[in-house]
Amino acid sequence: MKYLLIFLPLLLWSQEDFISHYEYGEMLYANPRGVSCSECHGKSGEGTTIVEYRDIHGKQSLKGSDIRQKSLKEMIHAVNAYHEVMPRYYLTDQEVQAIYDYLKVKNSTK
Repeated sequence: MKYLLIFLPLLLWSQEDFISHYEYGEMLYANPRGVSCSECHGKSGEGTTIVEYRDIHGKQSLKGSDIRQKSLKEMIHAVNAYHEVMPRYYLTDQEVQAIYDYLKVKNSTK
């Protein structure tokens, strides 16, 4: 019993991660800082129509870009750059890497 009390904390802390890298990327893509990436970029990064409207030029639409073919470097830059529509999320490079890896796995199974 004495040895169990000594080794129990070690066994509890020895687990690798609470969630997998894929699950972490999925979680970040779903809700990085309050607004889901999928709202504009689609469930798999394919891009979606955000809104359609009419103006003096006729019917217009605002679309989220297809990010499935972007490189990790491009995604890191895009997330940290200023955009007229996309909010800044202030994600770390490791968080963008998790989203990037999640999308690569998700799109490789289709």
